Amino acid sequence: MSFRFQKRVKLGGGFGLNISKSGISPSLRTKMGTFNKNGYSVKTGISGVRYQNSGCMVLFVFTGIITFLLFTLKHL
Repeated sequence: MSFRFQKRVKLGGGFGLNISKSGISPSLRTKMGTFNKNGYSVKTGISGVRYQNSGCMVLFVFTGIITFLLFTLKHL
């Protein structure tokens, strides 16, 4: 049996950084689910059950959203 380390640092507005043994990755939490580098997961309303999908399109959209937000905040 092995130990698993995982920590989430909240940045506000649903954005956060996930820190684990394998590195640091950004994520965005919404009412519907979570978007991260591995794809997205959707809440089902059943405790402990979620739908998870991975794909490069989700990563592309997530990266675009982050870039847009950073550009907008920089020019305020």
